[in-house]
Amino acid sequence: MATTLASPRRWSTWAAGVASSALAGAVFAVLDVADVVLCLVYALLDGILEESPVRCYCHRRSHGGGDEEEEVSDTLYARRSAIRGALLGLLGLVVRRSSRAPPPDNKQLVAGPCRQWRSPRWSDCGCKSCVAWRGSSSQGGGRQRRLHVVVKEPEPAAGTRSSCRDDDDGTTTTENNTAIFVHGFASSSSLWAETVFRESSSSNILSSSRLVAVDLLGFGQSPKPGNCMYTLKDHVEAIETSLLELDDDEPQQKQNSRRLMTMMSSSSSFHLVAHSMGCIIALALAAKHPTRVKSITLLAPPYFLACDGQQASQVALRRLAEKKLWPPLLLGSAVMSWYEHVGRTVCLLVCRNHRLWECLIGLLTKRDDVDFRVRDLTRHTHHSAWHTMHNVICGAAMLQDSNLEAVEAAGIPVMVIHGLRDPVVPVQCSRHLKAKLPHAELRLMPGCDHATVLSGREREFAEELTAFWSGHQQDRYDDDVSVYRGYIDDR
Repeated sequence: MATTLASPRRWSTWAAGVASSALAGAVFAVLDVADVVLCLVYALLDGILEESPVRCYCHRRSHGGGDEEEEVSDTLYARRSAIRGALLGLLGLVVRRSSRAPPPDNKQLVAGPCRQWRSPRWSDCGCKSCVAWRGSSSQGGGRQRRLHVVVKEPEPAAGTRSSCRDDDDGTTTTENNTAIFVHGFASSSSLWAETVFRESSSSNILSSSRLVAVDLLGFGQSPKPGNCMYTLKDHVEAIETSLLELDDDEPQQKQNSRRLMTMMSSSSSFHLVAHSMGCIIALALAAKHPTRVKSITLLAPPYFLACDGQQASQVALRRLAEKKLWPPLLLGSAVMSWYEHVGRTVCLLVCRNHRLWECLIGLLTKRDDVDFRVRDLTRHTHHSAWHTMHNVICGAAMLQDSNLEAVEAAGIPVMVIHGLRDPVVPVQCSRHLKAKLPHAELRLMPGCDHATVLSGREREFAEELTAFWSGHQQDRYDDDVSVYRGYIDDR
């Protein structure tokens, strides 16, 4: 009797799975066709509206082997499907650019941010807040290279002297108690300003620390150049230029910003705190400056290993953007990661018109200010999001092992926090990272997902940071210099 009842259940489960797979296959087949059609549409519009159109990846192939393309992900070129491949093969001659307006090749794009940044494309938003970074281009372009930074200054308790010093301008700052916060994909510094920074202001937790949050290159209020490949190297160098390198040739830099950079560019050390994609960038920054990083705290870090003959970049793409219809978040990731032109259309409708959408949401919710998480989803260009997704989240997966080895060799304390119910980044990523960094402290949070590992537990997280930082206050950097140099010599 039990077998008779169980069989229909197994059959219904199997049938539901088959139906779901068939429906998903049909939907993504339609998206394949739509992406090819949109490829033709954008080829025509870009040729008319742009002086030097940027070619899509439908007809480009990786040059390979060059230093300039070392961090360019193969997932930009290897997003294949039978339907899409057949259609592109038939229409390949049609979408080629005319000889009178040749597009820049991939090498020109890679070298772009090293020379002069190009303005966003016609399909991107041109409102004042989105293009403010171009304001001083006529004065040498120095400000163009600075990321937007949010700083919460320390509030030392009365009578505290050991942790404070006086700057040359008479202001008081805190030594060796600075933390740099790095947000994740399609986010901004608001992730930290509205959570940890706000909690620090309303309580005494972290009140004696200088908290610095950056908008990554291409996101929030930071520059969004249209000729940048947004590789891991680009993001790290942008943070260095904005926080760790003082430019004496920029006399018009604001006093507060210059004072911050003066402090950061000195020999003082700092903590790193990062969420999701920001963890990849934080690890690369720590590997480059191992003697200055006091500790690293990683929330939901994406760390994928090569398996089944696939490179780590391909594994990351298929795990983070699997072609499924449910849950909706996964469907959105698949559409924006696999379909270059469909994704550009979404950004054209949503990101380019973000002011309209924010106004409509405000009317529906009867609130003057839109939630920062909703606002951040639209504060990027398709070019910046597309290349960051592939070149950092996917492509940098092949570079993480060397960065982790540098962090391990330098003895930098690492704390990893991951929600057990995270549907975006599998918790197995943190377990793999723990295996790579045996000294790291791993905390798995029951009932937390990708967002609630921070949101909703701001006070608890601030207390975790305080305890973690206070446990590693001893000066370890003299020893770390010799350890790291030995590690470099061995390599």
